[in-house]
Amino acid sequence: MLNGFNHLTLAVSRLAESIEFYHQVLGFKLDARWARGAYLSLGDLWLCLSVDQVAAGDLQRNYTHYAFSIRQADFAEFAQRLREHGVGLWKQDSSEGDSLYFLDPDGHQLEAHVGDLHSRLAACRVKPYAGMEFFD
Repeated sequence: MLNGFNHLTLAVSRLAESIEFYHQVLGFKLDARWARGAYLSLGDLWLCLSVDQVAAGDLQRNYTHYAFSIRQADFAEFAQRLREHGVGLWKQDSSEGDSLYFLDPDGHQLEAHVGDLHSRLAACRVKPYAGMEFFD
């Protein structure tokens, strides 16, 4: 049976630029690299970057994205770091907890989010989404 999240693999077109983005800009630990890939980590998250064909049209613009946790105390500094590196944004935040929705060099949709499932559910109990049900 499944027992947790194992790893995230992202297809990238420019390995060196992607390693720099995830390691230098976002602060992932670079664990290994090879000619066509790299392994990085962030807490318990294992990220694999794998060189492959990546076209902007293949990354459909919907709400599918990968979110990383960030402390409220670090949020403003992180947002400033992304601005300094010219990182593009793909959505404006409108939910509970501060969020910054940004793109990696290949256009993968990412998010830095303050809060967790507990804080989200607490906010939803105060102002539920249309048709929302809670199961305790």
